[in-house]
Amino acid sequence: MSEGARTKLEAKWAIARDAIGGGRLSVIMPVYNLADTIEANVAETAKLFDSHGVRAELVPVDDGSADGTAAALARAAEPKYEHVVVKPVICKRNGGKGAALRAGFDASTGEYVMLLDGDLDINPKQTPFFFAAMAEKGADIVIGSKRHKRSVVQYPWHRRFVSWVYFTLVRIFVGLPITDTQTGMKLFRREVLGESLGRMLVKTYAFDLELLAIAHQRGAKIAEAPVVIRFGNKFGALKANTVKTMALDSLAVFYRLRVLRYYAKAEVPPKLDHDPLVSVVIACPCRSWMLDECLAALGNQSYRNFEVIVLPDDNSQLTTPNFKLSTLPTGKVRPAEKRNLGIKAAKGEIIAFIDDDAYPDAHWLEYAVRYFGDETIGAVGGPGVTPPGDSFLARMGGRVYDNLLVSGNYRYRYKAGGVRRDVDDYPSCNLFVRKSLLDSFGGYRTDFWPGEDTLLCKDIVDAGKRIVYDPWVVVCHHRRPLFGAHLRQLGRYAFHRGYFCKRYPSNSLRLSYFIPTLFVAYLFIWAILVAIPQPDIMSVELFCIWQGLISMPMLTYILLALLTSFSLNPAVWIITLCGVLATHVTYGVRFLGGLLAKKAPCEFIGKDHA
Repeated sequence: MSEGARTKLEAKWAIARDAIGGGRLSVIMPVYNLADTIEANVAETAKLFDSHGVRAELVPVDDGSADGTAAALARAAEPKYEHVVVKPVICKRNGGKGAALRAGFDASTGEYVMLLDGDLDINPKQTPFFFAAMAEKGADIVIGSKRHKRSVVQYPWHRRFVSWVYFTLVRIFVGLPITDTQTGMKLFRREVLGESLGRMLVKTYAFDLELLAIAHQRGAKIAEAPVVIRFGNKFGALKANTVKTMALDSLAVFYRLRVLRYYAKAEVPPKLDHDPLVSVVIACPCRSWMLDECLAALGNQSYRNFEVIVLPDDNSQLTTPNFKLSTLPTGKVRPAEKRNLGIKAAKGEIIAFIDDDAYPDAHWLEYAVRYFGDETIGAVGGPGVTPPGDSFLARMGGRVYDNLLVSGNYRYRYKAGGVRRDVDDYPSCNLFVRKSLLDSFGGYRTDFWPGEDTLLCKDIVDAGKRIVYDPWVVVCHHRRPLFGAHLRQLGRYAFHRGYFCKRYPSNSLRLSYFIPTLFVAYLFIWAILVAIPQPDIMSVELFCIWQGLISMPMLTYILLALLTSFSLNPAVWIITLCGVLATHVTYGVRFLGGLLAKKAPCEFIGKDHA
């Protein structure tokens, strides 16, 4: 490097030092299965900033690696530097790039935050050019762009083509005034990144697109800087599933941005001034492998200020966890009574209800607790997704719940993704409630099971508090296998929903709950009409038209069921299709029974696992 070039480069490093001043630059490095290289990469980055006198904190985030990356990061944090500190963050489970960057941001403190891929495909030596671009253009965000005229990029032609297609679609549909979104080096002013992260929904491939789309919509100015990227032989073939996920996530960003205008309306709760104690309450009949699984997942929580209260029928002996655990035998009583005993024993400001046949995501507590900085929010819920390790027929039961024809507007309860929203009814398998609010109206009503959570939500709303759904507050909820156990459970829910429609209409009287019953009524009438032979006074042509008209709704239903149940696996397709039909008939019949019933029976928890 010539003396003149060296002088110019040092001037740009000076711009970075002056911008940071007495604060710090936070460098968040998402990492996944990089045990062989991450220690050297962190050391290289730390030495670079230290040699130029840049006050920095490196925050490498291990996103649930399985190859010793966490140990490598612990070693990387041992050396001491004059201007740099290394603060590893370890996520127990893989949650995607979005979850890793959010965890890194929460652990960081700098007024400027750089997102830098941990593999160092983009060398951090380019940092001063980012600060120079931010100062020159008065930008809030500077992103590396492979299409910048001074960028030096070596990667295959087919990747260039895919990148060009994606960039073109982004410009057309999202309207970002930039030439790249996916390059792994970006510099943010902290407040801009924080406002955007607080509104994000995507965790994986379209994370960068959503992040920049939110920031741009909220008025942030984005500039670009050149990058030098040499990928070598790292590229493999593009996987069809990756392309599909990227496309769907990108379309979802467009839909939320341009159609729903969700990002403009989404709220970020005020930050809590302390970490409130959370009491996790688990009502169960006895110890089981599912309860052990739930407790193990609680041991991996990123938020550590919590206690767990398990309420079995008997004095079950549970494994000793790495958190405070209390076991309160209750005898054979209903879930509502068990949970009320748990509320009474709880010491936390927030009560987290989870079923014993569910287990939480590693960030479950962290993502839910942040909402309670808003005093208008009384409760928070999130999706209960089907675990990938469930049996085949249990996964088919989950697939039925996830079907658009079955759950309709309530699919968000069973599927990660979607948007945050206010709700007026949510199941207790994944529900956080302020303890003070529960104490004010006495907790759960004990005269119904199932259905006690519907009445709890009614009491929360009647108390003037909101119930917020967040798609990142995730638990995996084991499903009942098709067909018997699934339909028995569904039938109980349907009966009580029908009964509640007339007794507690405020959060149960919905047209969507009546549709399966109307469908069953149509099936009954259709079966009678198609069985009527052709009258003598009606011609063959007219009779065929009549038969076609009365069968049109049935044919439409079958077509929609086929489309929404589709799978490349014929067995999955057929079983899901049959499950959808059986679910509609069962729900319709049982809902009607509840609607006509004078009294709803209250069952015991023992049947819950039947």
